[in-house]
Amino acid sequence: MTGKIRILAVDDSKSTLEVLKRNLESSGYEVLTALRVDEALPLLEEYDIDVVITDYKMPQATGLELIRHVRENHRDVEIMMITGYPSISGAVEAIKDGAGEYLPKPFTAEELLSAMERIMERVNIRKAAEPAEAPDENYGIYGKSPLMQLVFRRIGKAAATSANVLISGDSGTGKELVARAVHYHSDRRAAPFVPVNCAAIPDSLLESELFGHVKGAFTGAKEGRAGFFEIANGGTIFLDEIGDASPNMQAKLLRVLQSKEFCKVGSSVVNTVDTRVLAATHKNLKRLVDEGSFREDLYYRLNVVDIPVPSLAERGDDILIMISSFLDRFSKAMQRPTLRMTDEALQSLRNYSWPGNVRELENLIQRLVVIVDHDPIEVTDLPGSMRFSLPVEGRVDRSLADVEREHIKNVLAMTNNNKTRAAEILGINRKTLREKLKRMEEEG
Repeated sequence: MTGKIRILAVDDSKSTLEVLKRNLESSGYEVLTALRVDEALPLLEEYDIDVVITDYKMPQATGLELIRHVRENHRDVEIMMITGYPSISGAVEAIKDGAGEYLPKPFTAEELLSAMERIMERVNIRKAAEPAEAPDENYGIYGKSPLMQLVFRRIGKAAATSANVLISGDSGTGKELVARAVHYHSDRRAAPFVPVNCAAIPDSLLESELFGHVKGAFTGAKEGRAGFFEIANGGTIFLDEIGDASPNMQAKLLRVLQSKEFCKVGSSVVNTVDTRVLAATHKNLKRLVDEGSFREDLYYRLNVVDIPVPSLAERGDDILIMISSFLDRFSKAMQRPTLRMTDEALQSLRNYSWPGNVRELENLIQRLVVIVDHDPIEVTDLPGSMRFSLPVEGRVDRSLADVEREHIKNVLAMTNNNKTRAAEILGINRKTLREKLKRMEEEG
């Protein structure tokens, strides 16, 4: 317990307040007390209160009236109702008006602290989901988890050098964001950052795209053109999906990495280039080297500094931070007040396995902001596969690959095997989905 949770206890019995204060403070909570509702209201305005514990029957104003006031004016505050007059109707009314817990008197210290633990689960989710700025030392990337702190440290080290960098991670984890962070925090920041999708360049255009061509070099070359390496001279070239590069492209890349020299298509003039290379892949390049489909010499040229980017499922409460950020961004883009989520909806998304990673999360939040016309967003607004997710950390007997495989199958079933729609829901492109399905079939 951190001691940062502040509780306001309201009861017309001094002895009850003393019991609450003693038990809660011994467990690390900070406790303010009030004997009446009119004493509690100024404290609610003056202090940041996380939890209100209120008696049911009190003189002048009742606990139910206090609950209604809190719900209308302090919607983030959790509420526990305690009462010496327990009844089914009283409990129903208290819960309906917004009390998260209902505890009859007399209660034991264990019962009180157990109820507080249940409330704290909701408080912690809400606190983790509070909007967070991405400070400069985090390179504009959201994340507080230990794995992301490692990424930030690697970015800092990479940005301080001109060494080649290999960024690895599943599709949708934000590898290009990491590459941009390295570039824009390096001394090359004023020069171009040029992203190149290695899988998208056909071999027939490869040399021209990478190194450019002179006028008349081939049919249709009516004028000369600079290639990607020349455009990125003095800056950074980002070779995305390097694991999908053809053998021909691997050979061309190795040559320019070794010599820093190239010739344009149709010219024998040797050009020297000062271009830093950042590469990214969702594949296991070492395995591809062992299989003979990726050049070992190129692998070691690229992998001077490695930055592994964790999957979203490995990032814990970073998920909640990003949900808040995306809700704010897309709500503003729609010119509407920032939407919120219920604790239950946040918990469902926190527990979901996210095979499509950050891209899938961003796609979901954008879609919710567009289609949901009420606030807050509820569990029933989420896709069926996300509504009743089991906690990822509670399923330690299953690998991430097993979880991903099951989710892909569920999404395909939900979309009647519509791969375009399934890829959209998963937040990946059709090619990546086809590759995953092929691998699933090979693995049985």
